[in-house]
Amino acid sequence: MKTLSIDVRRAEPHDARAISEVHRQSWQYTYSGIIPHRALSQMIERRGESWWRKATSGPATLLVLDVAGEIAGYATLGLNRARALPQEGEIYELYLRPEYQGIGLGRLLFGEARRLLKSLGCKGLVVWCLEENENADRFYRGQGGADFCEGVETFDRKQIKKIGFVWS
Repeated sequence: MKTLSIDVRRAEPHDARAISEVHRQSWQYTYSGIIPHRALSQMIERRGESWWRKATSGPATLLVLDVAGEIAGYATLGLNRARALPQEGEIYELYLRPEYQGIGLGRLLFGEARRLLKSLGCKGLVVWCLEENENADRFYRGQGGADFCEGVETFDRKQIKKIGFVWS
């Protein structure tokens, strides 16, 4: 019998290439048809391997979901950037490769990110997602997030509404 290892850990510089690939695949899967093609392509290209290598030692914490030695997902987190909100922590991004979605690994990564923010003393948490991203909307509601606030992101002159989910 084989044992499958699943681990959530802090990203290291040698993970940069794999994180870049997770980013590319998950963003194409998630945002094609939502974010205009040119803007989406530019956003993906900006975040190549060297960008992610720098991110491993940047101000935000970068976690990876390691499944049997393969990086299946990542999360970035830190202090809440929306100072008008009372929540102190924020998960900036949480993405999985498409083939790892829908089997509980997102819940695992989200739970670890949430625990880490709490252990760092952050009271409350906010996560933003584009309103048209139905999978993320369903996921965050399923994790107990309350649809608390709204905002707008602009991509290539297209304005897209975003939702802020909060946890106490």
